[in-house]
Amino acid sequence: MSMKKKLGSEMMNALSVAMQSGSILLREGLEALLVIAALAAFLNRAGVPAKVATLYVGAGFAVLASIGAAVVFEMFFGGNHNDYMEAAILAVAAILMLYMSGWMYLRQDPRTWVKELRGHAERALNSGTAFSLGAIAFLAVFREGGETVLFLHALATSSGGWGIDLIAGLVAAALCIAAIYYAMQKLAMMLPLRPVFLVTSAFLFIMGLRFVGAAFQELQERTVVSYTPATLPEWVVSLGLNPSWEAIGAQLVFAAIAVASTLALRLRRPSSAVAAE
Repeated sequence: MSMKKKLGSEMMNALSVAMQSGSILLREGLEALLVIAALAAFLNRAGVPAKVATLYVGAGFAVLASIGAAVVFEMFFGGNHNDYMEAAILAVAAILMLYMSGWMYLRQDPRTWVKELRGHAERALNSGTAFSLGAIAFLAVFREGGETVLFLHALATSSGGWGIDLIAGLVAAALCIAAIYYAMQKLAMMLPLRPVFLVTSAFLFIMGLRFVGAAFQELQERTVVSYTPATLPEWVVSLGLNPSWEAIGAQLVFAAIAVASTLALRLRRPSSAVAAE
């Protein structure tokens, strides 16, 4: 009987470790996955699937950089991430996301996009835009990558090493992430071109503003920026948004600048297009 109890206890411990490792990867990686999957769906639907490799390269470099950052955090910061570095990463990622959001919005017209693709598909996504896409993928993964490695390292240390249970949880989470990615790509190919552009643009716009709030939260944790609580609905707070007036004010400023600059460019496009013809 004691043998059965011991075996049952070991199985429960193994299941617990697997669930913990899987939840870490899902929790920390889901946001990055959504960003990369949305951008990949946009590129595939726009008819330039070759550019998707830029996202994979950016994400791959981010994984390597995350491992390096985790080693640095472990050796010099006692296993804690650096709030200032994360705030800087979030700010740069937010700016790039807002830029790409406007870029996609300006190219939502299928007739304009198809015309561009017929003549110069590669120039439609020039090297500067491709770099922005790769940088967004890099920052989306790197933002939480180092912390994820540290969490998994701590779990492995407390559970007796990188056992089959811990790895099984990671594999299961990776399969879930791959399934979500695959489903998003299939769905994007079934939708008309304009909705894919608009949805991806809106998603990046929201994520960019969310990253602005997250950057402020990192600085508020260091008391560099003050924190004045804002009364927000519970469902808004549950989405991970920063419930402070400082963050909300910064988000409104960023949103206003992004919307104003995008509208200004949109108003200039017809006249410039006529002049070009």
